[in-house]
Amino acid sequence: MTYIIRKSTMDDLPVILDLRDQAREIMRSYGNIYQWPDGYPRDDMFKKDIELGGSHVMLDETGVIVGTFALIPSPEVTYNVIYNGQWLDDEPYHVIHRIASTPESHGVLDALLDYCESQVGNIRIDTHKANVIMRKGLKKHGYQYCGIIHLLNGDERLAFQKRR
Repeated sequence: MTYIIRKSTMDDLPVILDLRDQAREIMRSYGNIYQWPDGYPRDDMFKKDIELGGSHVMLDETGVIVGTFALIPSPEVTYNVIYNGQWLDDEPYHVIHRIASTPESHGVLDALLDYCESQVGNIRIDTHKANVIMRKGLKKHGYQYCGIIHLLNGDERLAFQKRR
């Protein structure tokens, strides 16, 4: 599947929020009951991503938005401390956050990782240990496991990095 990726606008926000809810259901169906509890990610996080120019949407061949993600320049405060490992470098990086898609859309993760890697040369990303789909996709794309980070609420996430 080929997707068109563009920057999000505030007009896209209702669809993005619906994609968030669909992604939560996908995670639950694969046994990941811990990541993205109800009410998270909050609506204002997606609004801020759009305002900062980091939010993107993915359109299928019919022009329908079927996926979303944020590609945000560093620093990411939750990445300042990493446990049981270390980042590959201390250079500026971008973070991929808030990946969501419809259950019917396939290849979204591959397409957005390819896109992000074509845009920037140093990427960090984190995920819950129960997010097997994400972990498999990151491994497939050559992301290296770097250690454990903690979100602002204290939740633990597995941290990965890839650089050109």
